[in-house]
Amino acid sequence: MGRKLGKSFFRCDIHMVARALIGKILVRKWNNGKLTKYRITEIEMYVGEDDLASHASKGRTLRTEVMYATGGKVYVYLIYGMYWLLNIVTGEVNKPQAILIRGLDNINGPGKIGKQLKLDKSFYGEDLSVSNRIWLEDDGKKYSFTSHPRINIDYAEDIWKNKPYRFVLNKLI
Repeated sequence: MGRKLGKSFFRCDIHMVARALIGKILVRKWNNGKLTKYRITEIEMYVGEDDLASHASKGRTLRTEVMYATGGKVYVYLIYGMYWLLNIVTGEVNKPQAILIRGLDNINGPGKIGKQLKLDKSFYGEDLSVSNRIWLEDDGKKYSFTSHPRINIDYAEDIWKNKPYRFVLNKLI
C-alpha cells in the first residue's frame, strides 16, 4: 500500500517534482469503488511562460488558468477533439508549470492514458491531494530515468524543442 502524496510534494519547483514523479503510482478510483493503479513511466515538463512549448507561453487564458494555481491540481485539455491529456500542475501560485503524463505501465501515449482513465473536462482543476477519484501514491520504490527532448512540439523554437525535459523510467535502483 502506498502513501498518498500531499500538497507539499507538488508545490516544489517542477524540476524537483518531475524527477521524483518517475516511478510513482497513479491511482484511479472508479464509480463502482474499484481502484486501478499504474506506475508512471514517462513524463514531460512544461516550465512556464518563457517555455515556448508550454500552453502558458501565450499567457493566462481560460484554458491555462489552472496552471497558475498552486501545485497539485490536474490540468486536462482536449486534443484532436477526442483525447483528454493529463497534466499535473507544480510549484507556487502564478508560476505556471505542468507535467504531462506520457506513459504508465503498458500504456504509452498521453491520449491513450486519457482514454484508459476515462478523463473528461470534469477533472480540470481537481486537487490530487484530496481527490477521491484520482491521486498519486509513493510505494517507496526508487527508479532511475533517462532524459530526452520533448516530442510533438514542432511549433516551439529549437532551444525549447531540444531541452531534455522528457523523462523515461529506466530501472529500479
